[in-house]
Amino acid sequence: MLRKPHVLMLGASLALASAFAHAYQEAPVLAQKVKAKELPPVAERLPEKPEVVKPIERVGTYGGSLRSALRGNNDYHAILRLVGNQGLVRWTMDFNGTVPNLAESWTVSADASEYTFKLRKGTKWSDGTPFTAEDVLFAMNDIVGNTQFLGTPPENFVVGNKLVTTTKVDDYTVRMKFAGPYAALLDTLAHPLGQYPVMYQKKYCSQFHPKYNPKIAEQLTAASVKDWPTLFRVKCGDIEVPTRWGNPEKPTLDPWVIQQPYGGAATQVVLQRNPYFWQVDTAGNQLPYIDTLNMPIINEVESMVLAAIGGRLDFQHRHIFPIQNRPVLAENAVKGRYTVMSLSSLNANSVGMYINLSTPNPKLRKLVLQKDFRIALSHGIDRKEVADIVYLGQAQPWQTGPVPESKWYIEKMGKQYLELDVAKANAMLDKMGLTTRDKDGYRQYPDGGRIAINTIVAIQLQQQLEAMELVRKQWSKIGIELVIRAGERSLTFERANNNDYDMSVDVAPGGLDATQNPRSFLTMHPESRQSVLWYRWYASNGKQGEEPTASMKQRIQLYEDWRAAKSSAEADKIFKQILEISANEFEVIGVVRPPRDNAIRKTDLKNVYDKMPAGWSWPTPGPSLLQTWFYAK
Repeated sequence: MLRKPHVLMLGASLALASAFAHAYQEAPVLAQKVKAKELPPVAERLPEKPEVVKPIERVGTYGGSLRSALRGNNDYHAILRLVGNQGLVRWTMDFNGTVPNLAESWTVSADASEYTFKLRKGTKWSDGTPFTAEDVLFAMNDIVGNTQFLGTPPENFVVGNKLVTTTKVDDYTVRMKFAGPYAALLDTLAHPLGQYPVMYQKKYCSQFHPKYNPKIAEQLTAASVKDWPTLFRVKCGDIEVPTRWGNPEKPTLDPWVIQQPYGGAATQVVLQRNPYFWQVDTAGNQLPYIDTLNMPIINEVESMVLAAIGGRLDFQHRHIFPIQNRPVLAENAVKGRYTVMSLSSLNANSVGMYINLSTPNPKLRKLVLQKDFRIALSHGIDRKEVADIVYLGQAQPWQTGPVPESKWYIEKMGKQYLELDVAKANAMLDKMGLTTRDKDGYRQYPDGGRIAINTIVAIQLQQQLEAMELVRKQWSKIGIELVIRAGERSLTFERANNNDYDMSVDVAPGGLDATQNPRSFLTMHPESRQSVLWYRWYASNGKQGEEPTASMKQRIQLYEDWRAAKSSAEADKIFKQILEISANEFEVIGVVRPPRDNAIRKTDLKNVYDKMPAGWSWPTPGPSLLQTWFYAK
C-alpha cells in the first residue's frame, strides 16, 4: 500500500520546538548527572529542532520500569517491538501513513526515483556523538552495499537489479537515487526491515570493517571469529540477529540502550534511558518518560501467563495473545491490576499451511505441484472443528487472502475451497490415480510407498500445533498421513533453511498488510516456505536455489513493476493482478482467520494506544511510541 506522509504534523512539531527551545526538561536521574557534570545540559543533548511528539493523551511524568517478558534465546524481535524501529520515517499509530522520524523532512523527484532526506541537525547517538550523513553513507555503502557482508543486497533497496546509490548533499542531507521509480520507499523505510540507513554509527562500527581498520586481522584473532562480517555482527548487530541486542558498548539512536545484554545464559534483558534521545513532548520534556525496560526471560507460555495475572508484567502481547488465554486473563484483571486489550491482527490466517513445492521428496513433489492435490487437501480440513476446539469458536474459516477490511480484499482468495467435503476430496485423489491404500488406510504412490507429508512447526506456536493434531486426524479420512515434526523455533528455522520439510505451518500474513508482508503469495522472503529454493533463486538473480514456476516468475516481475510504479493508481492495479494470479494458483492453504489478540497493560500505565494493530509490519507495540508511556502517580 502506498501511503502519504502526514506533513502537517512536522510543521506543528517545528513550531513547538522553537517555542520552548530554551526550556527543556529532563528525567531526574539525568538532571543529577548534569549537576555532577557527567552529562551536558539537556538543551545541548537534543537536536536543534527535536521532534515534538503529538498527539499524546497527556503529558507524562518521569520514572519507573516497564516489565515485559521474552521467551528463550530466539525471541530477540520482542526487544525490537518494544524499543521501536527508529528509522528515517515511521508508521502512524493507525498504520495509515508515514511521518518524519530521524529524517526531519524529504523531497521526492517527479518520477519517484530520487529521495532527498534532511536529517535532524544536532541529533546525537547514545554516546553523544553527532548523527550525520556520514553515518547513513557508512550503513548504506559500506555495509548494505558490501557483498562480503550481505552477499546479496536486500531487495528493499534494489530497483532494476541495482542497489540504491546513496550520496551526501551536506552534513545533514542524504540523497538516495534508484535505477527507476520506487514509490513504495517510504513504506519500506517504516517497516522493521527498512532500518538499515540509521543502524550503524560510523565512528564505532568502522573499527570492525577492513576498509577503515588495517589491523582487522588482529581483532579477528583476539575475538576467535573467522571473518570481519561475523565480528561486525557480534559488535554492531544486523537487522534480524540476536547480537543486535548483545553489546552495551554499541551506540544507538533508540529511546533506551542495552544495560544487561541479550543472549547466552541471560535470565533478563535490561535497557536504560538514552540520555541523548531526540524527541520531546509538547511541554518540552525529553523522552522517554520510563527509566528502564526490564525483560525477564520466561521460557514457558504458561509461566508467562501466570506472571501476567500475578501482576508481575506491565505490558505483554507477545506469546500470551492466543484466544485460550482470554478467560483466565479476564478473570484476574482486577487482582493483577491490569486491563485486557483486544487487538486486531494484521495476519490473514492463524494457521497457514505452506506446502513445500520444492520438497526434497521427488514423488511427493509431483503431487503437490498439482493444484487439484492441494484443493483436495483443503477440502479434507474441518475448519469449524479447528475453530471451535482451538479458537473457542472465535475464529472463522479462511484461506490466506487479505481480509474484507483491506483495500486488497478478493473474495475468491479468502473463501475458495473452504468447505469440508471428504467425498469430493477422496474422488479428486482417486482421479489422480492414488487409489491404492495400505493396511492402515493411507494412500500409496503409484510405484509404492505411503503418501506422508512431514510438517515442521515451532513448539512455541501452540495453537498451530493443536490445529495440526486435528488436521492429522481429518486427513486420515482422505488417506493422507500428516507427520508433525515439532521443534524449537531455531530448529524449525534450520530445517526450513535446509529445505528439510514437506510442509511448514505458521501464521499467514497479509490480512491487513498485504504489500508489506506478501510472503504467502510471493516467494520473495526467506520465510516464503512454499519454496525457500524459489526465494534463493530470486535473491541470487538465478545463481542459487531453484527456478520457480512460470506463474511465480510472472508475479515476481509484477512485484518489481509494482515497486517501480510512478503513481498509486498504477501500483494498485499491478498489485491487484499479483493477488488475482495467486488466488488462481492456490499454493498456500489457510485454516482460520485469526481472532482478536490478547494483550495486557497495567491500569496505571498511561498514553497506551489501545487500538494498536497486532503484527510484524507494524511491529506491535513499537509504533505506538512507548517513549510516551508513563505511570500515573
